[in-house]
Amino acid sequence: MELTGTWNYPTSYHFGAGRISSLAENAKALGMERPLIVTDPRLMSMDFLKGMHTDLNMAGLDAQIFAHIKANPTGTNVADGVAVYREGGRDGVIAVGGGSALDAGKAIALMVGQEGALWDYVDEGDNWQKVNAAAIPPIIAVPTTAGTGSEVGRASVITDETALQKKIVFHPKMMPDLVIADPELTVGLPAGLTAATGMDALAHNLEAYCAPGYHPMAVGIATEGMRLVRDWLPAVFADGSNIEARSHMLVASSMGATAFQRGLGAIHALAHPLGALYDAHHGTLNAVLMPYVLAANRPAIEERITDLTRMLGFKKTGFIPFFEWVLALRAELEMPHTLSEMGIDDTDAEKVGTMAVADPTAGGNPIPFEAVAYSRIFKNSVLGVL
Repeated sequence: MELTGTWNYPTSYHFGAGRISSLAENAKALGMERPLIVTDPRLMSMDFLKGMHTDLNMAGLDAQIFAHIKANPTGTNVADGVAVYREGGRDGVIAVGGGSALDAGKAIALMVGQEGALWDYVDEGDNWQKVNAAAIPPIIAVPTTAGTGSEVGRASVITDETALQKKIVFHPKMMPDLVIADPELTVGLPAGLTAATGMDALAHNLEAYCAPGYHPMAVGIATEGMRLVRDWLPAVFADGSNIEARSHMLVASSMGATAFQRGLGAIHALAHPLGALYDAHHGTLNAVLMPYVLAANRPAIEERITDLTRMLGFKKTGFIPFFEWVLALRAELEMPHTLSEMGIDDTDAEKVGTMAVADPTAGGNPIPFEAVAYSRIFKNSVLGVL
């Protein structure tokens, strides 16, 4: 079966090996003449990025690269990118990379035409209506990892360095106008990052599946996303050149971000403050936190997880077989079992609990945990208590 397609849910999505070759013509079709490529320092040395830049310029597009994006992108990163965009008279953003570069690129595109500060558009109340939507330039997203699914998202997670807090900036027009999802661009991803980003994709699909509320489409997408992760993440971890596995994981990532319009939950409510406080990798945090949150949520999700194991064809159905699969998958991917293995102790347990309750993703958890409960889950994750 040929793994290719052009989809329009939730946005125009050009998928398949080699599809990056259409970047220049698609940029022109969106009206770009002087695009800003937003990426991260790691990708600057990659041949495909150099080739992408050359191809754009040879097609008559005056493309400039901005690569000063941290692993947990900050408000300063966004402000610096906006300054480069304005100084260069740019007219579009091509965000290339993992979730960090994609989130930063979308936030830069949002801010280039606004008079307010970035934090004026945090996803609270009707803040998004303050945005001058007509001033947001076209955005193309080119994911190079299979994890966040930011390429199909209408928001960016940006760290406020002053508050030491991850904040979600939102506007409907932050959804990229076009996604070019080429699995060949993910082949060079190291095994450790492949594992961590893959667990991020699993966390998105899992939390979307478990979130309360009625959204059958999201449930269906999340279920298939988890099946793809189960079937293909171990394979791509074992052999990073497996283009079929890379393809399926790239789609599973986008499916997770499409599904989580239903909601996320306690995994992310804890991962966001921990990422802000400790500058730790988001996907790895999600991988570590996952079983501890599953255990805490068990009273509310046991029946749903049992249904999930039936749909995914587990030989033994129920919460325990799924829980044991998560633990086995983490071990197979050589992920840490505790936060202490990531250099995080429980000194700030009370602060983390308070921040978790305030995180917007907490509202999607099947159980409305209070700060004390979040602190307890955090401590368990540090000490390895399941």
